[in-house]
Amino acid sequence: MNASFSVDVPDALVASYGKPDDAPGRAWLAALSGLVADFLDRWELRPDGPAGHGMASLVLPVIRADGMASVLKLQPAGEENAGVATGLRAWNGNGAVRLLDHDPDSSTQLLERLDATRPLSAVADDTTAMQILAELLARLVAVPAPKGLRHLADIATAMLDQVPRAVPHLRNPDEQRLVRTCASAVAELIDEPGDRLLHWDLHYDNILAGQREPWLAIDPEPLAGDPGFDLLPGVDNRWSEVVATGDVPRAVLRRFDVLTEVLALDRRRATGWTLGRVLQNALWDIEDGENALEPAQVAIATTLLRRHVLPSADYR
Repeated sequence: MNASFSVDVPDALVASYGKPDDAPGRAWLAALSGLVADFLDRWELRPDGPAGHGMASLVLPVIRADGMASVLKLQPAGEENAGVATGLRAWNGNGAVRLLDHDPDSSTQLLERLDATRPLSAVADDTTAMQILAELLARLVAVPAPKGLRHLADIATAMLDQVPRAVPHLRNPDEQRLVRTCASAVAELIDEPGDRLLHWDLHYDNILAGQREPWLAIDPEPLAGDPGFDLLPGVDNRWSEVVATGDVPRAVLRRFDVLTEVLALDRRRATGWTLGRVLQNALWDIEDGENALEPAQVAIATTLLRRHVLPSADYR
């Protein structure tokens, strides 16, 4: 029925998966139109508008045989999306987009359709938007993590193993010390990594308006762990607006305090795990060849450290 269906591959996906040294990515791009056609037939779907995309996935609006408006989401199978179906099923639509069908071999998902033209980032008032994000995140992390997901304990252990090799790549000695301080904070917490179901990437653009609920989370990278590890994407939303306040520490603490209050978290512990996210971002950047930290990450980490006296930077 859809054998002739063709997808114009967006430039963003070509940039993500079309590199000369990424043979699996290029193979996925070449097979994408056929993959879409296969799932349109298998799940009895008909296209209902032009495809959208992010940096990592193609999203096609479709109509199911029963008339339900849905979206077909395709991206290469990998570690980042291996637990998505497990997480979405555990949430079962409570605060998150509902999973309607899933193919584990290809990681293709059929999801309820939300309003992609109305992300939470379109809410101009940051106080309102942050409250919405916090309340949604509180619902998500209230769910115990199901078995089979990646665990924060393993993520944190791997990060600490990387630190001695990674830190010398930073030019600035102050930034080297900051990364070691973040690692020390993680080392203090690693024996109690938590057991909640984390989204891992809940920022304003990963929350869309819905019909059955006003706002729903999308694009999780489910992880089992401490909710404090889930705060940083909310804290550094729309960073230019934080800078524009003229008082970055005050703006950072306002966001952090809203999140920790709504989630009922111990702020000292949440600070430690937020420093863990700064550490993770730093290690990712260093791995990508950067020799300096993102200014937003430095500002958030130093602001939180000024409030809480955490373990000294003695991590090696």
